[in-house]
Amino acid sequence: MTFSDETIRGLREAVQLTPDNIPLRQALAQALGGMGRWDEAESELRDALNRAPNNADLKLSLARASMQLGKTSQAIVILESLIDTRSASGAAYVLYARLLFQEGRTADAVAQYRLGVEEDEGARDPNLESQLGIDAVAGNDVVDGRLRESWDIGGEAGGAEVERPKLKFSDVGGMSHVKEEISIKILAPLKHPELYKAYGKAAGGGILMYGPPGCGKTYLARATAGEIGAGFIAVGINDVLDMWIGNSERNLNALFDQARRNRPCVLFFDEADALGSRRSDMNSGHGRQLINQFLSEMDGVDGNNEGVLVLAATNAPWHIDPAFRRPGRFDRVLFVPPPDLEGRAEILRLQLTDKPQETIDFKTLAKKTDGFSGADLKSVVDIAVEHKLRDAFRTGIPQPLTQKDLLAAISSVRPSTREWFSTARNYAIYSNEGGVYDDVLKYLKR
Repeated sequence: MTFSDETIRGLREAVQLTPDNIPLRQALAQALGGMGRWDEAESELRDALNRAPNNADLKLSLARASMQLGKTSQAIVILESLIDTRSASGAAYVLYARLLFQEGRTADAVAQYRLGVEEDEGARDPNLESQLGIDAVAGNDVVDGRLRESWDIGGEAGGAEVERPKLKFSDVGGMSHVKEEISIKILAPLKHPELYKAYGKAAGGGILMYGPPGCGKTYLARATAGEIGAGFIAVGINDVLDMWIGNSERNLNALFDQARRNRPCVLFFDEADALGSRRSDMNSGHGRQLINQFLSEMDGVDGNNEGVLVLAATNAPWHIDPAFRRPGRFDRVLFVPPPDLEGRAEILRLQLTDKPQETIDFKTLAKKTDGFSGADLKSVVDIAVEHKLRDAFRTGIPQPLTQKDLLAAISSVRPSTREWFSTARNYAIYSNEGGVYDDVLKYLKR
């Protein structure tokens, strides 16, 4: 449908005569959007939502307008509120999938897209399906968000998406010590290969990061790849573990081979304790075989690992087999603590970038959030934004975030790291073999 200025004028006059006519206001917003006047469309939709705050169609239209204006975070918040209240249409799920895909969360995008199509077959988006590789035919390179292995035998071998993260260390708040260690161990060999070659040292190796959940271990791993323009393969336990004997080892080999073909490449193992548990704790030979395969791959027995950078994260390092900490494997074990005062202020500043705000005293906010993880701080900002969105739906006028809004949000969030430290304390005191948990003790004594 084509729209003109005359159409807009007519619709505006009609709205003035019947201001509570929601379908008419939505038609005006649609016409404005059709002419590329998305800021005006957004304003009309907010006014309409002020009159009908529970209208799911208006919220979906506002999410679309927000996406067109580049307000991705705002659009995601609106769609998540729809999904949480179970009032989302199939189109809402599909739009949510598109935004998740733009954010690099491909697996989540696939899941949400499938939910949308189950809700409404008419919501299908062939272009997005092609990008996500949904229901791909045998010749496609991408299947359900994953890159197909070119040498795949019978479709059984493991594989994962090779990302090209745009994140840099500057996008990660705090963690200066961990960044420095990664720079020396991981980045320097690739930035100065001639120096390492002169000393006969290969570029590669592994770092195991541990600490409470939500403190940015995965985010930091992506930023590591982004710093050097390397490929990034995120490996979860479902990418490796298989019920059939031998398939888990084969999947692991496929992932390492995929990293070798895409070097330089960061191969990141999340929940590493699930794949590298102590062999003495295992009853099955199958589990021990998987550990042996993992160690063999890290040693490069069946392939050259130069340029393959292995990072792993765990919340339970005490469950990982000690053999992984031998030289040439995870020979750097780094404690990733909750962010310090400066780190918390920096994280809050980054989280609030591009969001409307009054003058914010980040240092004062940081002092109120001792022990908060990066995820806890993101939750603070999300809660404050959600409250502002509710107010905007009611008044039709978006207001900037204030110090008071953020302080109120902080009061409703409790640090999620306390439970982890209560467990870690016992291991740091009674099972501190070789001083591996000295950093935890230092943190607890601060």
